Amino acid sequence: MFTAAEQAALALAEEGTRIADAQPGVSDETWARVREHYDDDQIAALVYLVAMINAANRLGVILHQKGGSYEAGMFAAMAN
Repeated sequence: MFTAAEQAALALAEEGTRIADAQPGVSDETWARVREHYDDDQIAALVYLVAMINAANRLGVILHQKGGSYEAGMFAAMAN
């Protein structure tokens, strides 16, 4: 279902996230796959996005936020 580039980005996200289960971080193999599909700026953006998603998840745990509580349009009133 996913392109090779998408699979590389997902592997980066997975390996960059699972550091608490004794994972060594992002493997050399995954970095090589990512470099096949993305330039330096795109890789920096991917790393940033993975870090921000992880930060948001950690905040959710700390604040006891339950996942899946978003309902479409719930922030529309704030946009005005």
